[in-house]
Amino acid sequence: MSCIVAFCLSRLQDILAVKAPKKSPLLLRTTVVIFAVFCGLYMFSICIKQTRFSTASRLLDIRVNYDQPCNTSVLQEKELPYLHLPKPKSFTRKECACNPVRFFVILSMQRSGSGWFETLLNSHINISSNGEIFGNKDRRSNASTIVQVLDQVYNLDWLSSASKNECSAAVGFKWMLNQGAIANHKEVVEYFNRRGVSAIFLFRRNLLRRMISMDANAYDKSVKLLNGTHKSHVHSPKEAQILAQYKPKLNTTDLVSNLKEVQGTARRGLELFKSTRHIVLYYEDIVSNRTKLVDVLEFLKVPYRELTSRQVKIHSGPLSQHISNWEDVKKALKGTSFESYLKEDYK
Repeated sequence: MSCIVAFCLSRLQDILAVKAPKKSPLLLRTTVVIFAVFCGLYMFSICIKQTRFSTASRLLDIRVNYDQPCNTSVLQEKELPYLHLPKPKSFTRKECACNPVRFFVILSMQRSGSGWFETLLNSHINISSNGEIFGNKDRRSNASTIVQVLDQVYNLDWLSSASKNECSAAVGFKWMLNQGAIANHKEVVEYFNRRGVSAIFLFRRNLLRRMISMDANAYDKSVKLLNGTHKSHVHSPKEAQILAQYKPKLNTTDLVSNLKEVQGTARRGLELFKSTRHIVLYYEDIVSNRTKLVDVLEFLKVPYRELTSRQVKIHSGPLSQHISNWEDVKKALKGTSFESYLKEDYK
C-alpha cells in the first residue's frame, strides 16, 4: 500500500517538475487533477479488496462446527445408557449440543401432589418437565401413538412453557397411571429400558386426604368457585381458603373398598415398572422434610439448587375440618388398616 502511495507522489512530482507552457496553464492543472483522481480511485479499490479479505478471514476464524462428534470417553460406562445427545428438529442446541441429557418420567395418580412436585423440578435451571401430556386421550389411544409422543418429548421437540431447550440436563413429564401407562405397560417398560428413561414414583400415604382433594376438585369443576374459573392449583392463601370452604360428603358404604382400589393401583404400578431405574417418593415426606428433594436431584444427576414453588396447599389442618360427615367416616374406618389416616396430620 505504501509503495502505491510513493509511486503516485513521485509521478505527481514529475508532472509538476515539467515546465508548464506559458500560454496554457489550464491544461497543466487539468492533467494534475485527472492524475490525482486516478490514483485516488486506484488506492480505494485496493483498500476495499483488502478489507473484504480481512473480514472473511475473521468470520472463518469464529465459525463453530456443531456437527462435530462429541467426546463421550470422559463419561462413566455404567451411566452411558442414561445419557443422551438429542438432535431436535425444532431448534439447534448450539454450544450445548455435547451436553448430555437424562430422560425421566413422574408416575403418579391424580391429586397426589404431582403438580406441586413438578413446579419444584421446573424451578431448576437445568430441568424441563413438560406437564401432564397424556391427559389428552388422543395421545394415548394405542401403544404406537404413545411411543411417538415419547420420542417427541425426549428428542426435545415437545415445546412447553417449562422447556429449557438448548441446555436442559434432564427432560421429562408427569404421567398418571390411569392414562395409558398401566394399560400399555409392556410397550412402555420396554421403551423406558431401551431409551434409558428413569421413573420417579410419587404417591400419597394418606389416601383419605387424596379422596377429599379428588371430590373437592370435581366439585369446583362444575361450580367454579373462583370468579367462575376452575383452578386445580392455587397460588395465594385467599384462593386456597375459598376452595377449602367446600366440605365433601364421602360415601362411607364404599369408602374402604375405594381406598383399597387406589392402594392396589399404586402397588400394581410399582410392580409393573420395577425393572426400570426408579425412585419412590411420598408427598407427605417431601412436605415434612424438604431434604428429600436432594435425593431427587442426585437421582437425576443434576447440580444441587434450592427448589421453589408458588403453589399453596388447599386443605391444611385436621381432616375433621374438611369432611362434612366426619363422624360417619370415623366409624367406617375404625378397626381397618386405614384407621391411621384419621389421625395423621401435617402443616
